Amino acid sequence: MYQDNTEISVEELKNIRPEEIQILDLRSEDEIEHGAIRGALPVVGHHLLTDEKIRRDKRLVVVSKRGQASQEAAKTLREAGCQAQSLKGGYLAWVLDQIQEDQEAVSAKEVEQSLRKRFKKTIWSKFAKAINTYDLIQPGDRIAVCISGGKDSMLMAKCFQEIKRHNKFDFDVKFIVMDPGYSPANRQVIEANARRLEIPIEIYESQIFDSVYHIEKSPCYLCARMRRGHLYHYAKELGCNKIALGHHYDDVIETILMGMLYGAQIQTMMPKLHSTNFPGMELIRPLYLVREEDIKAWRDYNKLHFIQCACRFTEANTDANSKENASKRLEIKALIRELKKGNPFVEGNIFKSVENVNLSTVVAYKKDGIKHFFLEDYDEPGDGRQEQSEPQ
Repeated sequence: MYQDNTEISVEELKNIRPEEIQILDLRSEDEIEHGAIRGALPVVGHHLLTDEKIRRDKRLVVVSKRGQASQEAAKTLREAGCQAQSLKGGYLAWVLDQIQEDQEAVSAKEVEQSLRKRFKKTIWSKFAKAINTYDLIQPGDRIAVCISGGKDSMLMAKCFQEIKRHNKFDFDVKFIVMDPGYSPANRQVIEANARRLEIPIEIYESQIFDSVYHIEKSPCYLCARMRRGHLYHYAKELGCNKIALGHHYDDVIETILMGMLYGAQIQTMMPKLHSTNFPGMELIRPLYLVREEDIKAWRDYNKLHFIQCACRFTEANTDANSKENASKRLEIKALIRELKKGNPFVEGNIFKSVENVNLSTVVAYKKDGIKHFFLEDYDEPGDGRQEQSEPQ
């Protein structure tokens, strides 16, 4: 029986028959892609009263990241005559409950076994291929595997544990989590998943969130740069010469298109980079060839539950799904999905495009910060700029 209160706990939610309720998820598209309550309907905050998919004849449970934005949304629905409540603690509370509930369902050993067998071709082989193709690990390396708490970095950590078991040559790994000021619930999710997956994490506190809280222009960009610097600094303190980040194949192709469409430049996310501010340090991306859809399949197969962004400031944006507030990366994801309908090879073509750059067919390019224009050697014999070389 519906109770006239404004919030509902995860435990209460589990005791309601699914056909009696409808769960409305206010979180952004990117967050939902990293995990969601089964059967939940993604909704945009300002469409609550107009979305025709919302079943007003049912008991409505509104979900946000931590249960703050959903309280106001549930109030709006109640004022419109709906039976609506906010999920207490939000999606984070649901994740913590699921982690606890599934604790005995899938062990760390079974997760590891799935990498060796079910996901050997789609994940493990591509992880190993990236390491070999781009020469990411050398004997004597000490690598700081940086874990944010999401599906990508957690998978990367398990892959590093797996490759260490093969131990074809001597190298060491440290699994580090930088806490830039997570809420207690966010940190609890990360720690719980690390325990379940048997990843021996070391947590380093930096309080970066406090530094960027009042920044109005590009706080996420500044936060990311500061976090990268802190990771390098802490990794160096641990005696590491490399940091490993969990960017995957889809991140790479999205970065290429974002650079072209929004930055007026052709560039890519490199598989490895030398640090300019920390001499002797290097950044590597071992998931460079792994597809995001395969990471999601690994997550779901093993009944794992992660958070996408542990930032405590994004909760206020209840319209993150809307066109006005959607990030450029989400727009690029949508563009790639649309292009793929007409050309199933479009993703691979985007990825390979930065491997097949023909300098004879570009007007200008930069090398070591210096811009070179095609007229510099246009009249020199054999410069390769003949009519037949133009792309058709």
